[in-house]
Amino acid sequence: MAEPGANNTETNEASGYSWYVLGVLVVVYILNFIDRQIISILAVDIKRDLGLTDSDMGFLGGAAFAVFYALFGIPLGRLADNWNRVRLLSIGLALWSTMTALSGFARNQVTLTFARMGVGIGEATASPTAYSLISDYFPKRQRATAIAIYSSGLYIGGGISLFIGAKIVEAWNAAYPGGGPMDLVGWQAAFLAVGVPGLLVALWVATLREPVRGAMDGVASPSSPRPFADFFADLSTIVPPFTLLGAWRRGPSALMVNLLVAAALALFAWVMIGLTGNLPQWSAVALGYYAVFSWACVLREKDPPTFRLIWGTPAFICTTLGYGMVSLAAYALAFWSAPYAEQVLGLPKSELAFVLGANGAVSGFLGVILGGKLADTLRARNPAGRVLVILFGVIAPVVPIWVGYSTDNVPLFYVMNFLAGMFGAAALGAAAATTQDLVLPRMRGTATASFFLGTTLVGLCFGPYMVGQISDLTGTMVDGKLVGDLRTGILSLIGVAPIAVALLIYAYRAVPQAEATLLERSGEQAA
Repeated sequence: MAEPGANNTETNEASGYSWYVLGVLVVVYILNFIDRQIISILAVDIKRDLGLTDSDMGFLGGAAFAVFYALFGIPLGRLADNWNRVRLLSIGLALWSTMTALSGFARNQVTLTFARMGVGIGEATASPTAYSLISDYFPKRQRATAIAIYSSGLYIGGGISLFIGAKIVEAWNAAYPGGGPMDLVGWQAAFLAVGVPGLLVALWVATLREPVRGAMDGVASPSSPRPFADFFADLSTIVPPFTLLGAWRRGPSALMVNLLVAAALALFAWVMIGLTGNLPQWSAVALGYYAVFSWACVLREKDPPTFRLIWGTPAFICTTLGYGMVSLAAYALAFWSAPYAEQVLGLPKSELAFVLGANGAVSGFLGVILGGKLADTLRARNPAGRVLVILFGVIAPVVPIWVGYSTDNVPLFYVMNFLAGMFGAAALGAAAATTQDLVLPRMRGTATASFFLGTTLVGLCFGPYMVGQISDLTGTMVDGKLVGDLRTGILSLIGVAPIAVALLIYAYRAVPQAEATLLERSGEQAA
């Protein structure tokens, strides 16, 4: 039997097996977001049992996961470019499923934080491998649609997580009012219940076929003969103090710059910790941004073509950061909408989980699929057409967010939340496909990891936390306990829209030229 990619090279069409693989990847992404987002519906219970604030919960729902997801996405993205992607994905799925299950044994913020870090590391394998596989199973003209279909798992998984989490908590607490086996309460049982099935799906993923790399584009893309040596070398570039050793090897000036950046970020973290009192959040932020800087410096030295097409391309950077602002609002709403409905609107967990879960799944699915199709249609007419869809994802949700989170009318809240989710979701496929088109096939895993730096270190790292911190700052003391103002916290998300619009207008102007000069700028014309 011919290799799957070889057949696709001749026909330049997605085969039936291509769509089967895409279906499996969607299931994986659904599990990815169930495990990631289930903490949202459990937030009120965790906050009560562990004695946490809204900003503490924002950290657990954001930076505790996001920093390690983003940082390990860098070396794992490179490993996806150089090793068997199917094997990497199955190993990653087994890891994050195990860490989700272990979250059920957390007894305090510290242990839950470490478990969330582990989930982030495991899930860092998912999108670099999936995006790279999709790009080798689908031709360019169908790529945004395929990525959009894959991305629908984000919204389906997020919606399902609310429903499953609420049902498990209610059933467990009803059966064991004082705590069940091993003294586990409802939210702990929920983590266990959603983590274990992922181990079985990991075995299913391992049966997929690995396609020929670069086949759909007709560009030979040989892998590294030393994938794991390269992986550990990349890993050492993001883990202090090895980052200092790497900088020293590049010369005294490189070491001095590295130390200055580390000192500047440490000072920034110290100031922010003093202002907010949140040590974990700002320590994680400083670590994350320092590690990314160190890695980018190494990439510039070791792989100049990849550096030029990612970090040296303003179109790529502005597209990533512009969509990062979209994801900031999307992640914040995904995390806080359920606690908001429970605390501010007084809705029972079972009702809001069912309605918001279905709401998020349907709105996200419709938005990402329709947005992907529209992005491909506009791309056929205009090289920068996809950026218009990203701009829509920034501007369109503003009014629904304002109306939905200002009203006490429950049906209106649900409708506006649906529209905000659908409009924001439209941007994902367009943004991801744009960044894939701005690099060569051998760089796609690294480009995906870089793209997700924006969605995580900008969006997920700050979205949930920003809402929680503003909620705490504008809240009031009741019976000696701080009660946050989630309404003000969520409405503050509207403030990021002008920044995103400015970034994406620049990207719209720069993308056509950047894509037209790929080979020239990479210096790999003769490859």
